Amino acid sequence: MDFSHDFAGDTEFLKLLGRQEHQVDLTTAALELARDAYPDLSFDPTFSWIEGRAGELRGPMTRAGSDEAILGELSECLALHHGIVGSREIYEHADGSFLNRVIEQKTGIPISLSVLYMAVARASGIELLGVGAPGHFLTRYETFDTPLFVDAFAGGSILTYAECARRLETTQSVPPDAVRQAIEPVGPRLIIIRMLNNLKTLYAKQGEWQACWKVQHRLLALQPSQYGQRRDWAVITLKAGRSGPALEMLEACLATCPSEDKEFLEQQKRVAHGKLAQWN
Repeated sequence: MDFSHDFAGDTEFLKLLGRQEHQVDLTTAALELARDAYPDLSFDPTFSWIEGRAGELRGPMTRAGSDEAILGELSECLALHHGIVGSREIYEHADGSFLNRVIEQKTGIPISLSVLYMAVARASGIELLGVGAPGHFLTRYETFDTPLFVDAFAGGSILTYAECARRLETTQSVPPDAVRQAIEPVGPRLIIIRMLNNLKTLYAKQGEWQACWKVQHRLLALQPSQYGQRRDWAVITLKAGRSGPALEMLEACLATCPSEDKEFLEQQKRVAHGKLAQWN
């Protein structure tokens, strides 16, 4: 499948499709996802807000006497002065994943808050890196000694390497010998995939199949060779009322599916045939 036409207006997403990850502006890529939900979305207000916060931070960051103090200025600006913190309730709303709405509502889920922290940090002259830690996305700041971590969801709290490792071991049951890998930085591609997976899970739970289809179409474009993405695309496409394309993909999946999926896919195929018959 050629996806370039489907995302012709998404310059950063197209870079991800073209394996040009090192050239991707993550903030813009995240806003491209938000535009699926808000088709008339202008990116300018978000970038203006980010630049405004950077303007507030450059002086205090320059005067900060330590790496911890630099990160403290960032957290104080965003969480204390502008009230942007995580909330458990936002997990049930897609807006928690969209940068424009995170700014407007002053809350979001860990990954979207982290992307916002990364954007403000970069505009302020420092580099935060994304960390796809199990269960809870974080950001990472490299120092001359050992990295520090920022939990944007928890008001920008700062964690040492030891504190971050202990959290993963105790709350996510990550084995000690796997912690180092779990908190390595991840790039825009994996961040966007994780954001999409969050939205996919939420939309499916809520039965928002048209919105879920847009998300799954992006996931398939990013991972077209993965059987699981093709299978999910077929099922979600059927639920979104696109029986013809769903049937084609279901037949393709049946040719290579594991045995445990065959009965389910056959059942979905019968549903697709039934829906097509209603229109013929």
